Amino acid sequence: MQIVEKTNEGLKRAYTITIAAAAITGRIEDEVKKIAPQIRMPGFRPGKVPANLVKKMHGPALHQEALNTAIREAMEQLVVEHKLRPAMQPAIALGEDYAEGQDAEVSVSLEVLPTIAVPTLEGLALDRLVVPVSDAAVDEAVAGIASGQKSYVDAKKGKKAENGDQLIIDFNGKLGGVEFEGGKAEDTALELGAGRFIPGFEEQLVGAKTGDEKTIAVTFPADYQAANLKGKDATFDIVVKAVKVAGETKVDDDFAKSLGLEGIDQLKGLLRGQLEQETAGLTRTQMKRQLLDILAAGHDFEVPPTMVEAEFQQIWSQLEQEAANEEDPEAAKKEIEAEKDEYRTIAVRRVRLGLLLSEIGQANGVDVSQQEMQMLVAQAAQQYRQEDRQRFIEYVQSDPMVAAQLRAPLYEDKVVDFLFDKAEVTEKTVTKDELQAAIEAEESTAPAATPAKKAAAKKAPAKKAEAAPVEEEAPAAEAAPKKKAAPKKEAAPKPVPSDAEGAEKVEAAPKKKATAKKA
Repeated sequence: MQIVEKTNEGLKRAYTITIAAAAITGRIEDEVKKIAPQIRMPGFRPGKVPANLVKKMHGPALHQEALNTAIREAMEQLVVEHKLRPAMQPAIALGEDYAEGQDAEVSVSLEVLPTIAVPTLEGLALDRLVVPVSDAAVDEAVAGIASGQKSYVDAKKGKKAENGDQLIIDFNGKLGGVEFEGGKAEDTALELGAGRFIPGFEEQLVGAKTGDEKTIAVTFPADYQAANLKGKDATFDIVVKAVKVAGETKVDDDFAKSLGLEGIDQLKGLLRGQLEQETAGLTRTQMKRQLLDILAAGHDFEVPPTMVEAEFQQIWSQLEQEAANEEDPEAAKKEIEAEKDEYRTIAVRRVRLGLLLSEIGQANGVDVSQQEMQMLVAQAAQQYRQEDRQRFIEYVQSDPMVAAQLRAPLYEDKVVDFLFDKAEVTEKTVTKDELQAAIEAEESTAPAATPAKKAAAKKAPAKKAEAAPVEEEAPAAEAAPKKKAAPKKEAAPKPVPSDAEGAEKVEAAPKKKATAKKA
């Protein structure tokens, strides 16, 4: 085998590998000897089929397998001899004029990971902004729960219903005067102003009194879940059976016990823990962004274009999906198109930080243990149907690229935690508003490698804040695997208009605006 280097410019490499015809033929002969004893052919005793007949029967398949094996081993030799660290899967092409019995000339082009000087960790200083959880915040959280546990009592006779009141109604829906399936119910509780029924339904019942009978006209939303009702005009015959007003919810031990707890102290303790966890998450976000800004400002090495392109395509795909869900998709698309270069700059920063964090982690022995990896796979498998979970686990085990992508976020977090431990951390007590303002300020004070405040504050994919660390064995930023498809995720059940709730409620999730985070 002969290897000739054709290109060595920056991170780009190109080679021509020549594999001797004799080497390929030798592999075929070895394979014939291996499979001949298993061949059965009329007129020959088992294991006595002549080699030339075996070749005639299985020649093309044997040749293809021998050629593939020879190319794979040649690639392994190339990587070892030239000490290559491929950034992505190399592009491999067999010469167009190749024919069986000839030397095989293979063209290989790839990009390699840059050589990165691991930064010294001395002098790394970070601020940790801590938000103490006050008793007032806990009381506010308790009050929030109490407001969601409303109890209603009968209103005074003759009271006209207002927003916040509850009606007990019977209703019967009709399309063109004909009842439709799922449009009828009795003794349905409806809180006016809650927005749980289709637009226009609740509003027309404001002012109703017990005993009132009325017919209201509404139009089902164009995106309503029931296809036969989308955009249709309908009428509902309403009977108001009761008007109720919200009663006072007393926050005490009995209230906590109604939630399944021992008492109010336990409820407050649980809520304090949740608030502390929430603020701790914000504190970590602020520290991580601060750390990454420091790393980004101190490193400006070349990054593999293919990795940048793969990261950019992930960003762009997310942005296009979000734009398509906006009220004016065309305007949203134009907006992100105008900032396309900025998002590509974000991709460069993410890849650079991912490579840098990977080098820091490898240089300092940071790793994801086998036990941690098993937990990651098990957790990821939970998003699939029960019968598909084992197939997903096998899928991850069979493809190092998929495993690397799954491992990457945890690996990154472990490297970040390692750097937190090495840094000189100054703790400062702030309010939650001050902490949030600090996070937003870091989004807008991007170094030269990041886009301006508008793009950073408005749109980066929610997928992850930084590029996945690139591990030498299997680059985590590699594109989605192409081997075999993972099992399909279990689809969320869609609401069906089979009863009052299904027929009349519109509980669509609010449309989510693109929320770009600076990497």
